[in-house]
Order: sequence, then structure tokens, then C-alpha cells
Amino acid sequence: MPQAKSQSVYYVVTVALKYPSFADAQAEAADKIAAHVKRSKALREQGSLLMAGAFMDKTDTPLSTMAVLTSREAAEDYIKEDPFYLSGKMETWTIREWANMFA
Repeated sequence: MPQAKSQSVYYVVTVALKYPSFADAQAEAADKIAAHVKRSKALREQGSLLMAGAFMDKTDTPLSTMAVLTSREAAEDYIKEDPFYLSGKMETWTIREWANMFA
């Protein structure tokens, strides 16, 4: 895997999915999760996706995820080519520019 280089700006994607919990997503969309994970690993190998995952602490709200990417283009691609987006299972999504104070 390529070593992540430090940069001054990253792009944070946040997503709310149309599943009440991770367990519900696993039960209803195991194939989409597998495709999402496979694609995310490939993007990480390419160096455009630095980290990603689901928020697990709010069990009374819909499943939410986040990812940190190296460019706005990579962030937009991350959303628009995601299996959950393509199947209409994303409730909302945002891309925010984030300043790295350690760069």
C-alpha cells in the first residue's frame, strides 16, 4: 500500500444510509456492503482514500458513515460510484473540505 503523504487539505465525506442500523444493513444488503468494502480497499491501495468506516455509537439513528479522501474529485467519485448511492440507499451525503493543522 502506498504511504500516505501529508497534505494541508483533505475532503471528508459523511453519509446517512436508509438503514436503521449496521445490523439491518448486514441483513438487507450484504452484497452492497461487500462491494463497498472491496471498492474502498481498492481506493485505499490507490492512495485516494485514507480512512473510512461506520459510526457505531448512535443506535437510535440511521446508519452513518464517513471517509477521508485526498481530493474533491476523489470524494465525488467515492459517492457517485458507491453501491449504496447507485441503488438509492443513501439518504443524504456531504463533502466538506478539511484543513490538516499538522501539514
